Amino acid sequence: MWLLKNSETVKDYSKMKSPRLDLLVEFDDRTTVDLEMQLRQTKDHLPIRFSYYLARLHGSQELEGKYYGELKETIVLVFFNVNLIDNHRMCNTFTLRNEEGLSFVEENQDRMKLRTVEMAKLDVNKPLKVMNEQEKMIYYFLNCHKGMEDSKIKMMIESDGVIQMLEKRVETISDDGWKKIIEDFQKLHENEERMERQLELEELQKVREEIRKLQEEAQKVQEEAQKAQEEAQKAQEEARKEQEEARKAKEEARKAQEEARKAIQEAEKSMKM
Repeated sequence: MWLLKNSETVKDYSKMKSPRLDLLVEFDDRTTVDLEMQLRQTKDHLPIRFSYYLARLHGSQELEGKYYGELKETIVLVFFNVNLIDNHRMCNTFTLRNEEGLSFVEENQDRMKLRTVEMAKLDVNKPLKVMNEQEKMIYYFLNCHKGMEDSKIKMMIESDGVIQMLEKRVETISDDGWKKIIEDFQKLHENEERMERQLELEELQKVREEIRKLQEEAQKVQEEAQKAQEEAQKAQEEARKEQEEARKAKEEARKAQEEARKAIQEAEKSMKM
């Protein structure tokens, strides 16, 4: 048996970082599973994002008066409609392991698991008879809305006990129930998009502010360079004036020397007479 515990589906987190759980289920053994429906690629880094979801969900368990060994298993199960993991497996399970694959805890004692289902990797044209159980479930999930019009869905409904159970579950949900589920799901992702746009605007504002500061610094450097150039020109002009004055002084000294020489010559001539 399991219990639906979701309480954060439709909250508006447009300005804060907080897990927006699509579906949170707790089983009889207190194992919790966060089911995430990721139908589009967001700009917020997905692996980091869902690792955060897993850590926060696992850390939300009540441990007062208990041992850590009593922590129950926590699983974040993410359905992607994009290719994210660089392998050919549609379903992957990630736990705490080192570079060589050695588990941080005893075998089969991993309490935190991140499971990904990349639906985009499914070959929808693959014959039903050669599909494994995972492929069948993913195909059903992607195409169940077609009902008996889809030959593979029709065959699964008629022959697969698990699918028949799912169909009976679906039939128990009223039209209003489905409408509420769809509205909640849409609101969830509208909030997500709004938060991303807000983050983008804040990031853009930061970039603009950095550009403004760089422009001011560049203007300041340019003004300082202009000032240094003007001072250099002024010093050059003063040096030129000093050089001109030195030339004039030299010329006057030469003339004085010439006049002195002439005066001596005149005096010598007068003495001879």
